[in-house]
Amino acid sequence: MFGENAGRPQFMQSEPRMSTTMESLTDDEYTMRRSSAASPMSPYFYDQGKLSGEGSPMMMSPWNQTASSPFSKPQWSQVDDTNIPQNALVGSLVREEGHIYSLAASGDLLYTGSDSKNIRVWKNLQEYSGFKSNSGLVKTIILSANKIFTGHQDGKIRVWKVSPKNPSVHKRAGTLPTLKDIFKSSIKPSNYVEVRRHKTALWIRHSDAVSCLSLSEDKTYLYSSSWDRTIKVWRISDSKCLESIHAHEDAVNAVVCGDQGVMYSGSADGTVKVWRREVRGKGLKHAAVKTLLKQECAVTALAVDATGSMVYCGASDGLVNFWERDKQFAHGGVLKGHKLAVLCLSAAGTLVFSGSADKTICVWKREGVIHTCVSVLTGHDGPVKCLAVEEDRESAARGDHDRRWILYSGSLDKSVKVWSVSESMSRIHHRIASDADSLPSVSDSSFSSGRTNGRN
Repeated sequence: MFGENAGRPQFMQSEPRMSTTMESLTDDEYTMRRSSAASPMSPYFYDQGKLSGEGSPMMMSPWNQTASSPFSKPQWSQVDDTNIPQNALVGSLVREEGHIYSLAASGDLLYTGSDSKNIRVWKNLQEYSGFKSNSGLVKTIILSANKIFTGHQDGKIRVWKVSPKNPSVHKRAGTLPTLKDIFKSSIKPSNYVEVRRHKTALWIRHSDAVSCLSLSEDKTYLYSSSWDRTIKVWRISDSKCLESIHAHEDAVNAVVCGDQGVMYSGSADGTVKVWRREVRGKGLKHAAVKTLLKQECAVTALAVDATGSMVYCGASDGLVNFWERDKQFAHGGVLKGHKLAVLCLSAAGTLVFSGSADKTICVWKREGVIHTCVSVLTGHDGPVKCLAVEEDRESAARGDHDRRWILYSGSLDKSVKVWSVSESMSRIHHRIASDADSLPSVSDSSFSSGRTNGRN
């Protein structure tokens, strides 16, 4: 566990080529910072370097200096839950073996991935099981029925299955692409594509880190984004790679599926794109529908709300943009709540959660297009790298009028924190509405943001 007097060291952001230094601000200064985040004239304006697909997050983090035994016992610190307020820290999970890069939750199970190459399984907030990949930091985890898909720094997607005889046992079921498909594809020269200068690779394989995984609405297809600038589409039933999309001009940091065959991608090239899936015979084809955002700073995270009507984008400038799908993807506004880069986003019910390199999590409540920052969750000693949210089943079973969520946050401080969050919260911070200077014009529903002091 981390002591209360732990220092606030300078740190380098875990994503490639983005360095940040923690500021020390008073409450008044922070309020001013929130209201002037987008203004280059503000004394609290900060500039982020553009992300690139090069470099290892593991090597860029100062928390990588210590290594603990993988056999050390996990720690679970729990607070008194007899009278949990609207937003409260329930407890912390600490397994001193690496920074937490990925989370996935389903029911009473929580999966955590770290740079130790281990995937830990927690049940009811107690360590339940675990399994280890041969290589590759675990950057993303997604669950589908009895399968677990993990995306890794080494460019591989690994598939795991839960043993039907013993649910605590997870066995390796294969890799995407399968060895059989690699062998069959390698015979034909036309299956090789140039991935960088003077280097070719099979189009069905990622040639750089897998940054994100997302399932289609009907759970038929798995999407994987990579620093190799592509998105690959996999049919889960037979592990076939159906399509490789050259989606962006730099590392693809995020991919998320909406409904009706729509998919969204965000990249270090500063763009957010909308794609539509079309079935063509036995294959698929994704067509680019719209570019929602063009800016200098990198796009680091994406999320879609439960209804599929709102699309959220987090970026290295600390801002969260959002668009309304039902209004031809009109730009809805900008949420200004963080001092440093937004690293992860999640949506549940009428709430949106944003985790940041500033070590905080903002909780936003949506009413129409109006978003209110109702709470800022603090407690991590490092950048908040990943989020997962599940409905509080105990609260639902009691028939509580107040709908509650269990939020999990993973950080580079090597801990996972568990929060109880209420959906019916009173307003704590000022309301964030649509900024007049960041709304799209009537003729164009895309949003373009320039940087007066960007890279030159």
